[in-house]
Amino acid sequence: MIDIRSVNKFYKTAIGDYHALSDVDLQIHAGEFVSIIGKSGSGKTTLLNMITGIDRPSNGEVWVNGTGVHGLNENQMARWRGKNLGVVFQFFQLLPMISVIENVMLPMDFCRMYTPSERRQRAMDLLELVELAEHANKLPTALSGGQQQRVAIARALANDPPVIIADEPTGNLDSKTAESVFALFNNLVDKGKTIIIVTHDSAMAKRTHRTALIADGEIVNEYVAKAMPTLSHTQLLQATKSAKALNFEPGAMILSEGTNADAFFIVSHGTVEVILPRPNQSDVIALQLGPGKVFGEMEFFHEKKHRASIRASEAGPVEVLAIGYDKLAELLEQSDVTREALKEMAGKHNGENLSWRGVSS
Repeated sequence: MIDIRSVNKFYKTAIGDYHALSDVDLQIHAGEFVSIIGKSGSGKTTLLNMITGIDRPSNGEVWVNGTGVHGLNENQMARWRGKNLGVVFQFFQLLPMISVIENVMLPMDFCRMYTPSERRQRAMDLLELVELAEHANKLPTALSGGQQQRVAIARALANDPPVIIADEPTGNLDSKTAESVFALFNNLVDKGKTIIIVTHDSAMAKRTHRTALIADGEIVNEYVAKAMPTLSHTQLLQATKSAKALNFEPGAMILSEGTNADAFFIVSHGTVEVILPRPNQSDVIALQLGPGKVFGEMEFFHEKKHRASIRASEAGPVEVLAIGYDKLAELLEQSDVTREALKEMAGKHNGENLSWRGVSS
């Protein structure tokens, strides 16, 4: 649904070019609920502006629902955006001098979607969806903040766009109202919409299908972030840059027991199998590891020899991200909590390894 390819964005400033986005690649599939998180100034809103066409990349490509947004002129952009995107702003941006129902009808009027009578009925249906039909003829200022946000969501749905984009949609709402807005988004995803939200709320972000973390204008690999969640954003970006992607065909051996270990691995696609030999018995598949799971941490904390064989599952191809032990050591020097978490995991897996082999620890 959304394919961002090698996007860079530079802004001219008094002290020179400011690199807001750096070689950003991001793919989002139809029906996904994706959150974009990052610190203030990290590039979240700039990235959102690339997708909506509010701003354009300095170079690179932005494709949304098969359209190269980066190549549209202003008139084409306005029409395309009206039919393909629903945008929900942090501060609602409802027109204060017209009624709630007229605000919801505006995108249909602008894009000449539906007949005039259909527009009013559709607007009422959407207000019913967001549980505000009884407020249709009121001015937006007569509604609470949470109600205005739900009107903004109804307006974003007016032309039945495949993609809904929301910039901090719950940032100005109390927790109960924020929860109701989030439930509405989940309901829309269940009906097939693709939703992208920018949020500072990490707890809320974890409840979406997937999180894209941006730091210093660059996307952090989501599987690196999942594997080492206690690293800071800057450290996660450092880990992402250190990681080398390795690809394997189904059933291919990735590592063999007894060989020298020199890297920590994160599964980023497919499933890998941990194979252990047992005395006088056939080898056993001790574990299956999917995306975000890791291996190689046990060897890092022990004798640097692989203590099991790892192979790609027969079910499909596998991609793993390899971070050399030297780079891993640098990261762990910066984060004691991550070191302790990996060390604890290594001890747990070591005990499981011995148990599978029938060896007393």
